[in-house]
Amino acid sequence: MEQTQETVAEVIRRQENDYINGKITLGKYVDHSMYETIETILAYLNSKHTAGLYDSQNREKPFFNICTAIRNIWYRATDLDRKNLRIKATKATYQEWLKAFWATAELKEWMRRERFGTFLNDWGRTLADYGTAVPKFVEQKGKLVPSVVPWNRLIVDAVEFDPNPKIEVLYLTASQLRQNELYDQDMVEKLIETRAARETAGKQKKDNKADYIKLYEIHGELPLSYLTGKEKDETEYRQQMHVISFVVAKEKGKFDDFSLYKGKEKEDPYMITHLIKEDGRTLGIGAVEHAFEAQWMTNDSARAIKNHLDIASKLIFQTSDGTFIGRNVLTTIEQGDIMIHKPNQPLTQINNGSHDITSLLSFSQQWQNLAKEITSTPEAIRGDTMPSGTAWRQVEALRMESHSLFEIMRENKGLHVEDMLRTYVIPYLKKEIKKKHSIVAELDKESADMIDEQYINMMVKEQIDNIEARGQFVDPVQVQQEMESAREKLRRLGGLREQKITEDLFKDYEWEIEFDITDEAIDKEAVLTTLNTVFTSIASNPMILQDPNARMLFNRILEETGVVSPVEFQAAPTASQMVQPQPALSQPNGGSPSVPA
Repeated sequence: MEQTQETVAEVIRRQENDYINGKITLGKYVDHSMYETIETILAYLNSKHTAGLYDSQNREKPFFNICTAIRNIWYRATDLDRKNLRIKATKATYQEWLKAFWATAELKEWMRRERFGTFLNDWGRTLADYGTAVPKFVEQKGKLVPSVVPWNRLIVDAVEFDPNPKIEVLYLTASQLRQNELYDQDMVEKLIETRAARETAGKQKKDNKADYIKLYEIHGELPLSYLTGKEKDETEYRQQMHVISFVVAKEKGKFDDFSLYKGKEKEDPYMITHLIKEDGRTLGIGAVEHAFEAQWMTNDSARAIKNHLDIASKLIFQTSDGTFIGRNVLTTIEQGDIMIHKPNQPLTQINNGSHDITSLLSFSQQWQNLAKEITSTPEAIRGDTMPSGTAWRQVEALRMESHSLFEIMRENKGLHVEDMLRTYVIPYLKKEIKKKHSIVAELDKESADMIDEQYINMMVKEQIDNIEARGQFVDPVQVQQEMESAREKLRRLGGLREQKITEDLFKDYEWEIEFDITDEAIDKEAVLTTLNTVFTSIASNPMILQDPNARMLFNRILEETGVVSPVEFQAAPTASQMVQPQPALSQPNGGSPSVPA
């Protein structure tokens, strides 16, 4: 086919060049380079200057890091744990509660197996650093593996993330390339012969090792012709994945391209997540970028103070006696030489003491305070001791006000986790559940009692129905004995319970439930007060719930707390409700009455 469009390798080289050297215009006075912003954040987190380590006189410049503390506060204040993730039923029925319960059990097992807690920690740290993070979900050997892709390994469009191809830079050893069965092994062997040392996105050498080979993994809606090689497919687009590598050819301006893998994929494995989304740019504004201006001004003040102190630490003399020209007084004294001074020619010390350190410290503190205001990290939320005489109510109000921003961020994180679960995790779990015979979970006593009572009553009801269908007598005493025997067997299992998989157990269940992830709107003190009041009311008058209006208000209170479902207070039917004494029935064959086995 005659080439009428860019190859995949050419697309990668063009996007990489645009990403590193290009800028976008956000407004008349605002330009934004995503690459430079990410590199600056990385430098500041590692206490490195972007303009070099030394000044014009080859003196090392100090770095007074204020970004890391701010980042750590954002990291802690927006943290999500696995225990925050549970599935809630949308209907107040036992069946819906049970379905959500077993769905949560399966979700927790997947999170434990795939170390989802570690993923959440990595994800939260990246979000605090950059304001935006890119999670990746890939199925490998039957497992759904979540990960967070570092920004210094990504090449993406700086304005819009989703519609454009995403390129991830990988460094693999020859052994890793050969072990990957998906890669074209003939291409792998040719590529191994051209191995080079690892590089940063800006083409700087990471180290001197030449055992790693640079690959570009590109995902996105690309022309179908990249897969078929047919010109007629150039205008038809499909979600694809390609793994490409290239090296500079001997001919100037040319490259040798190596295509290790190409193929269709069901969905994009990457998704974009933000603490707070910024209009017009892919990368949000994280804790570090908010402190850019304050950080370099603090560094500049620290450098000025250091220069003052360096000069003040020196002993400098002046004299009109030409004998001392080019001589160092301190060195002369240390060497024990005799200094000769002409008569009437004084040798005096210059007053080079630091006289303006206080002003510089005050100037630096102003910028540090500005950084705290911008990032909502005042002393109250940092845990610092407040000035003497500060009212406790003022400190608490300041802390609550600062936390309100982080509640919004946690809510956004919770919404993104819900998207992850709906888009990647639950479809995977549904597929895996079909291969299983049952779900096993470790339950607390209350949950186990609810499930056990429902199971026992269903079992007894089935036995009663079978007996009545045969026209036989139901002995309530025997039924009670059977129920107690079943309860005893279940008690021996402790908290371990098993749910058999049926074809319609989880049918469309990701659309029938809601995810309770962040509890961002819950005031714990108010919730405990409400629950204590409810408990006291029930204890003093248990029959109050027999009134439909009272029960309706009771359920509404529990729903508003957000931590207890009314379903959990709806006891399963008791044996006395399920089993009613039946009149003796004459047996058709004149035999004696029978009881369930």
